[in-house]
Amino acid sequence: MFLLLHHPNLTESDGLVTLPGSADGRAEGSGEDASVGAREIADAVERLATLWSVAAQEATVRLSPHQLRALRAVEAAPEVNLTGLAERLDIGLPTASRLCDRLEAAGLLERSLHPSNRREVLLTLTSQGRRVLGDVACRRARALAGVLAAMEPAERSALIRGMKAFLRAPD
Repeated sequence: MFLLLHHPNLTESDGLVTLPGSADGRAEGSGEDASVGAREIADAVERLATLWSVAAQEATVRLSPHQLRALRAVEAAPEVNLTGLAERLDIGLPTASRLCDRLEAAGLLERSLHPSNRREVLLTLTSQGRRVLGDVACRRARALAGVLAAMEPAERSALIRGMKAFLRAPD
């Protein structure tokens, strides 16, 4: 079975996803072997990542995936310090500092001294940074909604159930 991601910036080869199952949509195998379908799911995740990236690049402010992750990390942990951001992103402190330099220069992030520890720098989103994250989230939701709308209701329900189960499963 194939799923075509309908997006103006995706070519047919970018948007073609092979989903687990036979050509008529029936699942192959008993489902007891976890490796069955893993390749097809990996392909679908890769296409979703492409859809996600394209939607982010169409936002009012273009950000690299690294910059977007940094803004989302600061949004999730308001007033995180530079060390905390580096740890959340799994990058070195100098890299995190340069990343913050660029985000601050773009007016998306503010640095301020910690009120009780002047050696510590706190990071917060600016109102523009929050607007950019909101714009990216809206664009991604619209792009995903377009794909979901193209699916049959039963397929959409099955995908949602599967994704919920995936989120509940331990790492």
